[in-house]
Amino acid sequence: MKIQKSLYLLVACLLWIHSECSAQVKTPYGDNVAAGKYYNIRGIKLYTEVYGTGKPLLLIHGNGGSMGNFANTIPYFAKKYKVIAVDSRAHGKSKDDRDSLSFEMMADDFAGLLDAMHIDSAYVIGWSDGGINALELAMRHPDKVIKLASTGANLWPDSTGLIPSYWKQEQKEYEAKKNTVFKTAKEKNDWKIFLLDWFQPNIKLSALKAIKSPSLIIGGDHDLIPTQHTVLISQNIPNAYLWIVPNSGHGTLIEHRDEFNKKVDEFFTSPFNKR
Repeated sequence: MKIQKSLYLLVACLLWIHSECSAQVKTPYGDNVAAGKYYNIRGIKLYTEVYGTGKPLLLIHGNGGSMGNFANTIPYFAKKYKVIAVDSRAHGKSKDDRDSLSFEMMADDFAGLLDAMHIDSAYVIGWSDGGINALELAMRHPDKVIKLASTGANLWPDSTGLIPSYWKQEQKEYEAKKNTVFKTAKEKNDWKIFLLDWFQPNIKLSALKAIKSPSLIIGGDHDLIPTQHTVLISQNIPNAYLWIVPNSGHGTLIEHRDEFNKKVDEFFTSPFNKR
């Protein structure tokens, strides 16, 4: 009996160790063959990965990033949503050899992706440029967005839409590289996505009135986007809440991941009440 009990405890310990080790294995978001799929959208191949089941939730990353930026977001929301992570045009695995790039173009890509996936509408989380894309998607394709959470978005590229110190850095980089002849595909692509934020977005406050979906507009209290600018965005969307995250920079969803996930989830699942 004693030997039998010891064997039981040994097996139990081994199973516990195995489960703990398995829990620590991180999913390679952005490089997960089991979850990945390409969709032919508007002349390019958009790379996506899908996790979980439930109501669809589209995640849109920022400039120069990829779906891997949502490593702290996907596991939480995949418990109750069908999470659609996507590499935006000219980012990650979604290659785009064209010379031009715009937020309008990208918003139309996301609408096309939802159509290709036979999804009528989705919840949307966008960060930085992804936050801009979330706004553009809701303006250009209002029927595609159930609710949106946009963090770190700006409406125009200058020292009022970005903090002055960051805008000066952008100016220096532009002046240093504007006459460069880029040779490799990567260099050309990197410059293209830099120019996206140099010349764009150019969203008028009046255009935000077209957003019909309830919106949660988010910014850090020491974000790259001035708080006044984030407030302005929320004030011009008909059905919007504002959340300025204390002690946070531009990466609200990373710096305060637990609070961010919970707050956005509550916003998605609760009735919207105009304040």
